[in-house]
Amino acid sequence: MTSIAALLAAYRDGSQDPAEVVACAYERARAAAGPAWISLAPWRDVKAWLAGLGPARRGAPDLPLHGVPFAIKDNIDLAGTPTTAACPAFAYTPDRSAFVVERLVAAGAIPIGKTNMDQFATGLTGTRTPYGACASVVDPRYVAGGSSSGSAVVVADGSVPFALATDTAGSGRVPAAFNAIVGLKPSLGAISTRGIVPACRSLDCVSLLTGDVADAARLLAVVAGPDARDPYSRATPHPAPAGARAPVAAGPRIAVPRPEDLTFAGDAPAAAAWQQALRRAAALGWAVTEIGFAPFAEAAELLYGGPWVAERFAGVGAFIAAHPEAVDPTVREVIMAGRDIDAVQAYRGAHRLRELARDCAGIWKRADGLLLPTAPTLFTAAEIAEEPLARNTLLGTYTNFVNLLDLCAIAVPAGGRADGLPFGVSLIAPAGAEAALLSLAARWCGEPAGADPRDDVPPAPAPAAAGVPDRVALAVVGAHLSGEPLNGQLVTLGARLRETVRSAPTYRLYALPDATPAKPGLVGGAPPAGAGVELEIWELTTEAFGRLVAGVPAPLSIGTITLADGRAVKGFLCESSAVADAPDITAYGGWRAYREALRTQAAR
Repeated sequence: MTSIAALLAAYRDGSQDPAEVVACAYERARAAAGPAWISLAPWRDVKAWLAGLGPARRGAPDLPLHGVPFAIKDNIDLAGTPTTAACPAFAYTPDRSAFVVERLVAAGAIPIGKTNMDQFATGLTGTRTPYGACASVVDPRYVAGGSSSGSAVVVADGSVPFALATDTAGSGRVPAAFNAIVGLKPSLGAISTRGIVPACRSLDCVSLLTGDVADAARLLAVVAGPDARDPYSRATPHPAPAGARAPVAAGPRIAVPRPEDLTFAGDAPAAAAWQQALRRAAALGWAVTEIGFAPFAEAAELLYGGPWVAERFAGVGAFIAAHPEAVDPTVREVIMAGRDIDAVQAYRGAHRLRELARDCAGIWKRADGLLLPTAPTLFTAAEIAEEPLARNTLLGTYTNFVNLLDLCAIAVPAGGRADGLPFGVSLIAPAGAEAALLSLAARWCGEPAGADPRDDVPPAPAPAAAGVPDRVALAVVGAHLSGEPLNGQLVTLGARLRETVRSAPTYRLYALPDATPAKPGLVGGAPPAGAGVELEIWELTTEAFGRLVAGVPAPLSIGTITLADGRAVKGFLCESSAVADAPDITAYGGWRAYREALRTQAAR
């Protein structure tokens, strides 16, 4: 299966038909010999969803995910299809789909079926399931990782372009690493968890498994948003404090643990792959700085070694107590331990977490992101069986703390290891920083900047919820671009990157003299020439837009910019009087290309 962007392009030019693509994906899932799928959606429902799309008009699909098939982890409800959470005795058939599924279907995506998982989303191995353990598609001798094992496998093997997963302790990131795909874990509450069997409800997240970063960005634009019926949902995740993440001119500032704080459990190829990852970060121009990792590590230990296990018992403990024989022994042991945790322990754990969060928060004053191995090593199913708890805990070394500390993260492939096994890294940032994180991840993976620059039809906004403020599309051209010095202003205001575009050819770009930080000025009204200037379109609420406009300094202003495709959006413009003596840099095509040319000349 190809990427979402390529699939939509094929639909637009008529080279592929949505009904045929979905039918092929469904038949492939039905005929699959492995354990990745638990059940399929009724074919009558699939046909009804396809019929509801209407014809895919060539060149103008009406929906941002028109006819894109996808898979759903089996702790996420799909109306009319059983939800088992990998425990047949627990199964029920919901009348309504989970909030996130409803949003995807409303955007034109077609659910194919439900995927295998560690039972009750308790585990990082993919082996705690009665439906059979999933193996890594890279090397079937090794586990696929969990708990979202099936979802990772069906994306990695090309069955579907994307899959829904959940991630409380790393369940969407570890299987992404073990199958060489992308796993985006957004901020807590960014995607509603209504209609999902809880693991640890206050920490649960929906995660998105895709083949590339651009697809993850596209999906997030569709499914993120408030849900009035989910008390843990939030319209805009809390951003980092204003000014706390001001980037430096040299490029993104990336924190990594000191060498003595890292563990690879004696796995020399994994340690070597991490060193290669550090070299890649440096080659990208990232300013890498070492930090003490101890407070993050202690926070990670709290997830299963502290009182949060009681929250797992609160979710499904009563069922397990009544049906102990129906539950995987390791899962039963982990969750039932929560029954003995009292309120005093819970408060002590909460107080300690606040202390650790304070200690960890200082990193965001010095770094724009934290780069880590996604997992220290990987195991065969037999090795997991030898030490199911200890080795599972080891796999969560670099993932367990993320939700406890209210961070967002994305797992991306890192080129593999010398022995051919997969190796991945994670980029981590404060809640609300998804756009910046996606931009960093795209650079890491060598993808074009933007939500999906390969697709000339922008993602439609997610369905509006009652009471949600209107949103404004804003074109940025220089210091507010992803990774540039003033991008943090947009992120702090809760803005989301939507797409990368070009202006109409009637605009000229100038390098403003004596500007701090360095920035360009975009001036319209010139005779048409060239292909226009590169812009990013960011989406933010009207209230946030007003706050941004109020702080725009002269000679810049916010006006209306015409794009190459004829659309008109608000954007940064410059007074023509300010560029009388400024260098005309339009020929470079954009601010990034101009800055790169300056760096190349300086290097010579």
